[in-house]
Amino acid sequence: MTAPGPAPVNPRQDPVRPGPASPITVIVDGSAVRGLAGQTVAGVLLAAGRLAWRTTRSGRPRGVFCGIGVCHDCLVTVNGLADVRACQRRAADGDTVSTEDEA
Repeated sequence: MTAPGPAPVNPRQDPVRPGPASPITVIVDGSAVRGLAGQTVAGVLLAAGRLAWRTTRSGRPRGVFCGIGVCHDCLVTVNGLADVRACQRRAADGDTVSTEDEA
């Protein structure tokens, strides 16, 4: 005999259902980039078409690889704090983000 699974939840009553998204603006390497409240810095960069924002010592491009903060490929500077994992940090309106490269 199998145990019953969780009861289905009506999507309109789902407590984790996303609400309306509020626009935010972050400054990336001196340029304004639009995003949505709740997005990570990596999410804002990816949505803006930036697939890579730093390079390895050998010059290979890096951006999001694991997306969970393990690999450190997505490091940026946020509001003057270096080595911030872009995949872990939620972007806030007015944040200033500096990448290693502007490519």
